[in-house]
Amino acid sequence: MGEIKSAAEIAREKIEKLGEITEEERLQWKFAPEGEKLAARYLKENCNLTSEIAKFDNKAKPIIIKGINDILLRNIGLPRNQAARTSTKKAMDGIKAIKNDKVAVENVFSKIRHILDHYTQQGEQQKKQAYEALKKEFEEKIQQALKQQTGVNARMKIDVEKQPQFVEEWQRLQSRLEGQYLTLLDEYKQELAAIN
Repeated sequence: MGEIKSAAEIAREKIEKLGEITEEERLQWKFAPEGEKLAARYLKENCNLTSEIAKFDNKAKPIIIKGINDILLRNIGLPRNQAARTSTKKAMDGIKAIKNDKVAVENVFSKIRHILDHYTQQGEQQKKQAYEALKKEFEEKIQQALKQQTGVNARMKIDVEKQPQFVEEWQRLQSRLEGQYLTLLDEYKQELAAIN
């Protein structure tokens, strides 16, 4: 049998295996959260990102910018409501402010705007049509089930929108419809992340 070790000994061995912490790792741990906090403050209070970034030294700036960028990219989403539209616009404005290659950023933004406009115009219409078709299908299934149970073709008014199966199926269908937009949006976000 082997030697039984305490939790402290096991932890010490794991730390030794990790090796020395590099200066880059220390900076990352210290400044990445600062960048994330700054992005959150910008989204809530509308602070000036460029002047806030200027307060940090040159070693910290790239890490701060990456932290800001990560949070702002997460806030670009489908325009499901006015709050989402506002958040996306503000996030895009913030990204443009912190990036050096404004032309490349604007090229990606035009693709993103195209997707968001399409979602607003055709996507919403598709969702409404799919919702009505699903609702009608569920109403017919319930009427058919009632007819089979009772033997009578009584057309009862049933609110299928409150049925858990309908809600579940609608959520699944909605996810599928929005998935196409989200996939493209994620690709464009990756393009933005790669721009300096």
